[in-house]
Amino acid sequence: MGTDPDAGAKAEPEAGAEPESDGAAADRANGESTLTDTYVAALQHDLVDLESETTLVGVVRQPTSWFHAAVDENLPALGPPSPLLEDAKTATEDLKMAGMCDEGAHNASWEQVEFEDRYREHLETESEAREALAELEGRLEDGESIALVCFENTGKKRCHRTVLREVLEATRD
Repeated sequence: MGTDPDAGAKAEPEAGAEPESDGAAADRANGESTLTDTYVAALQHDLVDLESETTLVGVVRQPTSWFHAAVDENLPALGPPSPLLEDAKTATEDLKMAGMCDEGAHNASWEQVEFEDRYREHLETESEAREALAELEGRLEDGESIALVCFENTGKKRCHRTVLREVLEATRD
């Protein structure tokens, strides 16, 4: 949801990409897929450790050229819909004008515009999003390891890709 010019500027672990668990290592040893998520600046600054066979899948509605250069592919249908992004941006700007810091305003705007619920509804009801989601589910089922990529450092700001990861993980159980 928008770019964060400071994302990845400090070499701190990213909340969305948890350290690899023994389960993930065992999955890989058994030829099973892994699913993780990260942000583009972490890739650009080598702040995330991914297996070389992991496919970097962008989930950005309107990626920049430099974003395309950092990922293997992008599935814009899995980005939040434009009206939701616009509502969140407006709410964030209003909260910043009221004195909140950027990260606080961003995160508070999620609650204000019901971002997570609306994004989940988008994934369930929009045919292009359902098709892209089904494609990723199939690829994971076939053993492909995937890292979902967006702009936000989730150590600071909420991001739709963590919701998307939860949705995909729920289908794997």
